[in-house]
Amino acid sequence: MELKDSVAVVTGANRGLGRRLTTQLLDRGAKVYAATRRPQSGNVDGAVPLHLDLTDAASIEAAARIASDATVLVNNAGIFTPTALIAGEEEAVRLEMETNYFGPLAVTRAFAPVIEANGGGAVLNVLSVLSWLHLPASGAYSAAKAASWALTGAVRQELAPRGITVSGLYVGFMDTDMAAQVPADQKSDPASVAAQALDGLEKGLPEILADEVSRQIKQSLAAPPAA
Repeated sequence: MELKDSVAVVTGANRGLGRRLTTQLLDRGAKVYAATRRPQSGNVDGAVPLHLDLTDAASIEAAARIASDATVLVNNAGIFTPTALIAGEEEAVRLEMETNYFGPLAVTRAFAPVIEANGGGAVLNVLSVLSWLHLPASGAYSAAKAASWALTGAVRQELAPRGITVSGLYVGFMDTDMAAQVPADQKSDPASVAAQALDGLEKGLPEILADEVSRQIKQSLAAPPAA
């Protein structure tokens, strides 16, 4: 699809990758709703502030009413807690799933009718290489992102007849607050990741692999689990 003159809603738009996606969408000629839990903080010049909390159904429904001209949805907002599935706190495990799986699902359910009514468009789900690589220290995050990977594939088929393409973005560590403790040489530039994501969205790619780590892990999926 053509992003110029599109109308995009970007969740988690106030920092990190979401901020880069927002500014680059604006640069490409899109109108952008910058959706955050606290719209008064971290506004992006040129974007329309929009209140949206992934864990609050009422705020999601209200956002869909306000952004009634949307043709693109970017499910970027999320959280990361280094929580193991067995030894970790159950509350944190549930929070990961509520935020990183049920949240994007609820936003997509709310905006799919809006995008369809506006002639169709696209959804971009920001996922992670940990959708495929499951490490014990981040088991809760991996489980939620793996669920969102499945969500992306199923929703892609469900929304295709309604004129809506669905793409998944996969990336390892990025140079953002979430990966502040990771060595710099192991992190991707979020501006580069955002550019690849939007290029892939315009091309209608089902999967956008934004770094070498994601490409390598995707190729290894057919290997035995022990590998």
